[in-house]
Amino acid sequence: MVWRAIVYDSRFTLIVMRGTLTGQRFVDDIFRPHAGPFLNGLPGAIFLQDNARPHTVRVAQDFIRHFQTLPWPAHSPDLFPVEHVWDQLKRQMSSCHSVHDLELAVHDLWAHLPQDNIRCLINSMPGRVAACIATGGGPTRY
Repeated sequence: MVWRAIVYDSRFTLIVMRGTLTGQRFVDDIFRPHAGPFLNGLPGAIFLQDNARPHTVRVAQDFIRHFQTLPWPAHSPDLFPVEHVWDQLKRQMSSCHSVHDLELAVHDLWAHLPQDNIRCLINSMPGRVAACIATGGGPTRY
């Protein structure tokens, strides 16, 4: 499992975790040591995450309630800009013959992703929201 986060002028270092991600692991291994301090360093930041089970269980929700969050609809991949960043990286990914090679490739692609790509996706959010509303929550061109 790879955890990633983007903001307008930077991105979070990728966290690669082996095994199953539980809500407790999300809090203990990602949020408390990494994501929380990162968010605390961004005044006015709003945390946005999908509704993956480790994010929605009580232990995770209890922890993130200390941060400003944006409620997230159950099925909204068109709106989640980091998924589009991830898609860009997947299209550039070459074949890897081991988990280690895959981890190295993902870290390299992430490190070399132009920040302008991330900014464009974030800037497209008003259009994404309008398109989602126009389709009644259905698929959009995004």
